[in-house]
This record gives sequence, structure tokens and C-alpha cells, in this order.
Amino acid sequence: MPAANEIRQEILAKKGQAQDEVRRSYLAQLARLTGRDTVLYASAFAANKSPRIPGPFMSLTLEDVQGFMSALHGLKGESLDLILHSPGGSMEVADQIVQYLRAKYNHIRAIIPQNAMSAATMIACACDEIVMGKHSAIGPIDPQVTFPTPTGAFTAPAQAILDEFKQAKREVAADPSTAVLWVTKTQAYPHGFLTMCQTTTELARDKVEEWLNGYMFADVEDESKRPGGAIASWLANASTHKTHARPITIAQAREKGLKVVPLEEDQDLQEAVLSAFHATMVTFGVTQCVKIVENQNGRGSYMIVQLEAGPPAQPAAS
Repeated sequence: MPAANEIRQEILAKKGQAQDEVRRSYLAQLARLTGRDTVLYASAFAANKSPRIPGPFMSLTLEDVQGFMSALHGLKGESLDLILHSPGGSMEVADQIVQYLRAKYNHIRAIIPQNAMSAATMIACACDEIVMGKHSAIGPIDPQVTFPTPTGAFTAPAQAILDEFKQAKREVAADPSTAVLWVTKTQAYPHGFLTMCQTTTELARDKVEEWLNGYMFADVEDESKRPGGAIASWLANASTHKTHARPITIAQAREKGLKVVPLEEDQDLQEAVLSAFHATMVTFGVTQCVKIVENQNGRGSYMIVQLEAGPPAQPAAS
């Protein structure tokens, strides 16, 4: 298996669109090895240039539905390998992508070469199994909410907001004089904000429970014994994970009952997956591409950001 620096040298030694040629060749090799349709969904959130790029350009957004439409066009298989490398994004978009993929494929395997966090973790939980390396990570699924403050927009876990309101109730009940302080602290929240936090948190947990029980654990005949609810509650528990970006390793995921296969168990698969991933990361490093949705035939959608001029981003399909 060539290392990332070797793939970089392979690309730089060529001319023209070498990064696309090399990346696509490795994706095609992976698909030939497995005999399954293969789709790569990756963004440059872990690349050096990421601080200069607005987060939404690298997160799950509604444009990605069109990207998957392009990538799935012409694919005829019944099984899919979905390579995921994403910080997450819109839970609603993840839901729409899951519905689209599950309507087409009978069996989906999520392959996580490095990180699939937040809403990307939710997508992985809608698959029949997950493949992770010793270095790979998924993440908590507790929703994050953004609200205005006097110093600008602020993002926090929805569960933290709910916990703060519970704390306020306890403190005011014990000492009514603290009510003034809590009113001052919470009056910046928009109308209906608490309800939104509650429903968003419940939705994330309920969708993952539904997907786990309906796909990954569908072979458990007694529905009451399917572990999707317990796993979803654990993934959604902000108090347990402490931070939204906290990595969950393969050992932790397997301990909680997720069907996770070690990437290292199959040397040929490991080499094929990591070669395609390294080539993707090199693509992000040597081009202005920040997001790729691509199949093994080289068809898909690509997000380009002109860094010198700043946004706008320019999605392009091929």
C-alpha cells in the first residue's frame, strides 16, 4: 500500500488532472476488489486549508443530495460501500440522504477511513455494518444549536441548553431571589428555543434508533431485544461525551454493540480503502476542491472554493 506522501509524489509527477486520475483509479480498484458499488463522500475539514473555508462548505448541506444523485446515476448494484469522511452537518440532510440510499440498496456498508462525525455518524448508523480502522472515529450525535448573542452568533449543544433550564428551575425553587439572574441569562434565547432544543434532540435520537433497529439489527427477530434504542441514547448523550467532537473509537463502538468490522482484518481491503482515502486527501491538498461525492466510475459532484477571492463556492458535476 502506498503511503500518503508516495501518492502525493505520484500525483505531482504527472501533469494535468493527475489528482483526479489517481484518486479515481484507486476507487475503481476498491470496487473491483469488493464487487460492490462504491461511493466516496469526503470533505477537506481535516486539511490545512480548512480554517480559511467557511464550515458550511465542508459540512452536510442540501447540495449534497444532488451530489449523491450524480454519484448514484448509472450504478446498478444492490450493495453499496459508502466511504465517509465528514464533520457532519444538517441532520435533515442526513435523513434525506439515508432515505435515498436505502431506497436503492439492500445492503450498505459504511467505511470510515478516518472521521465520520455528528450527522455523518448518523448516516453510518443507517448502514448494515460499519468498517473502521484502529485510527478511525465516529462521534456523538447530540444536535448543536446556534442562537444570537450581543457579541454574535453562539453555538452550543441543545442538551446543554435543556440542562441549563433544569438548573434554573432547581435554583429558583430553592432560592427565588435567583430568578432575576436567570431571567437576564435566558432572555436572549429566541421564542420557542427551548422547545426546538427538545424536539431536535429527540429527533436525532429517534432517527438513529429507527435506523439501527431497521437495518443493522434487523436480523434480531425479537424486536424488543434490538439494541438500537440504547445505542442511540448513548450516542446522543452530551453529558457522557462532554464535547460534540469527541472521537469514539472502534473499541468503544463495538463495546456498545454497534456492528463494526475492523479494517485491519482484511489486508487487501485496508490497502484499497486507505489508498483511495490518501489520494482524496492529496486532492484536497493540491487543489481548491473542498468536497467530493464520487463513484467508482469517476462520476459525481465536486465543491470548489476560490480561496484567493474567498467564497462563493462553485459546485461542479462530471
